[in-house]
Amino acid sequence: MISVEQALALLKNNIPQKKEVQILLTEVHQHILSKDVNSPINMPPFRQSAMDGFALHIYDSLTYKIIGEIKAGDAHKIELKAGEAVRIFTGAAVPDSANAVMQIEKAAVKNDDLILTESVKESTNIRPIGEQIKVNEKALLKGTKLNAAAIGFLAGLGITTVSVYKKPTVGILITGNELVKPGNILKHGKIYESNAIMLQTALTETGTKNINTYEVNDDFINTKNSIEKAIHENDILLISGGISVGDYDFVKAALEELQVETLFYKVNQKPGKPLFAGKINDKLVFALPGNPAASLTCYYIYVQPLLKTLFGETEANKPITQKKLTEELIVKNTRSQFLKAVFTDDEVTISTHQNSSMLNTFAVANCLVFVPEGDYHLAKNSKVDIYPI
Repeated sequence: MISVEQALALLKNNIPQKKEVQILLTEVHQHILSKDVNSPINMPPFRQSAMDGFALHIYDSLTYKIIGEIKAGDAHKIELKAGEAVRIFTGAAVPDSANAVMQIEKAAVKNDDLILTESVKESTNIRPIGEQIKVNEKALLKGTKLNAAAIGFLAGLGITTVSVYKKPTVGILITGNELVKPGNILKHGKIYESNAIMLQTALTETGTKNINTYEVNDDFINTKNSIEKAIHENDILLISGGISVGDYDFVKAALEELQVETLFYKVNQKPGKPLFAGKINDKLVFALPGNPAASLTCYYIYVQPLLKTLFGETEANKPITQKKLTEELIVKNTRSQFLKAVFTDDEVTISTHQNSSMLNTFAVANCLVFVPEGDYHLAKNSKVDIYPI
């Protein structure tokens, strides 16, 4: 059995190589750029009107002759002489011969004459070519997470594909004869299966897009075959249950027969002691405890940071620190603990019902407090490390 710190270090030293992939802009939401993106065009690509109004060839009078109109998207060009103007709309191309745009609120129209209420300076209300970005300038840097604004920005530059870090395909394999799907009649000795949808939701919240789910009963051959199939079809496999030492826990033996290399098995922590992590052919396998709260705790502490690292995020393993306990905490444990809790501002309150089979407290928690093993007393306002969830 190893410590939490040793387990995290082993995972950090065995993270698979991040993979890059070129994908369509329509599919890149929440992906992270693996290369800088340079602008292929100037933006705007032409002198652009910032207002609805009139484009002018300025001269020494407040009265201009209106000779035409330019709407956004019009491709025709109009040549203005001094004292001439064209009606123009926001986003439209300003004629090369125009040197200002007067907004419509500061002008009056009488027949074909435009009468300004005040003089206007050159370049007023004209967006110059490349004002936002010039051709070949860096539009977005490697490591940028692509949110709605970033995707809109790239689309506005005419970009249709970008290079991003590939999000791994994750499999969830559920084991256990006692499990029944919600919606079915619950017979004596059975419980509803919740870990699949719980882990699937947690993966989706983390940003994982490709998730496969599998089920297997407590049988060695079936367990082995199901694990082998799931490893083949996924980059990372999460196995729920069957990793302990009971007579019907076949996961560890199946992993050994499939020659999955053990990184660690059993961590000196509560909940989640029987956690397994292994690798095979640049793929990772986690066997999580079957108890829901223990399974979710192990996901947040070990799996989620790994996934974020593969996604291209930085400092994925770093907990938020310096939160003060709202109440004293007496620690008398031979194992480190991850306690469900709620933090606000600079304080954190430990929740009740820490049992590894209970999710009701987890449902309202927003962090896990890490409490190292030992026999000691944490007074109120003591600072503890927290992992947001």
